[in-house]
Amino acid sequence: MGAGPTGLVVGLGLPVDLATAWLDALTDGFRDECALVGASVVGGDIARSEQIVLGVTALGDLAGRPPVTRSGARPGHVVALTGRLGHAAAGLALLQSGRDLSGSSFAGELVGAHQRPCPPYPEGVRAAELGATAMLDVSDGLVQDLAHVAKASGVAISLDPRALVPEDSLRAAAGFLGADPLDWMLTGGDDHALVATFPQGGALPPEWRVVGEVLPGDGGVAAVTVQGRAVRRGGWDHFR
Repeated sequence: MGAGPTGLVVGLGLPVDLATAWLDALTDGFRDECALVGASVVGGDIARSEQIVLGVTALGDLAGRPPVTRSGARPGHVVALTGRLGHAAAGLALLQSGRDLSGSSFAGELVGAHQRPCPPYPEGVRAAELGATAMLDVSDGLVQDLAHVAKASGVAISLDPRALVPEDSLRAAAGFLGADPLDWMLTGGDDHALVATFPQGGALPPEWRVVGEVLPGDGGVAAVTVQGRAVRRGGWDHFR
């Protein structure tokens, strides 16, 4: 929403017989990821639980700016993206394939992307400073997440597949599995790229690339299209 990260509040439920080394690794992970943005764990609660339960709330500072929500996209705005797409989905597909990956040059990168995403943290603040009108992270799939923007804003969104060029590692993995790399980019989540809408004509930094446009619409079921054609949303559905 355009805020600079400041801290995390962690709610943690743990079984009584959980190895201390597991908790040490968890806290190391929090420390390492927070260090990327200058934040820290500032509080929370710990309780006994039959299963591991982890709830995290991230806090941030908008520095006086209004939050960038999902509802500000308007016809004529451009849709821009920063971060990688399809890598985590490809990594998951490789793991689920059960095939021997030891001889591949692409598996390490893609499996690593699935196991540890690299969100473009600084770009959320930069987008807000540049006048982003709507924004969210791509956690459930580009088409599905943009559908949230379309619905909240009451618009339609058209994506240009020519702007969604699969990287060599995605092409290699797709050839290995007999898959379509564009499908991973459109419907795969968990890379946590950022997608935002901006007024037409504004200068964007090189980390952002225009991938579509906002059109008149009502935010309905088929509000997001690729070259004029509706595509299945795919991705992660929290209620399915």
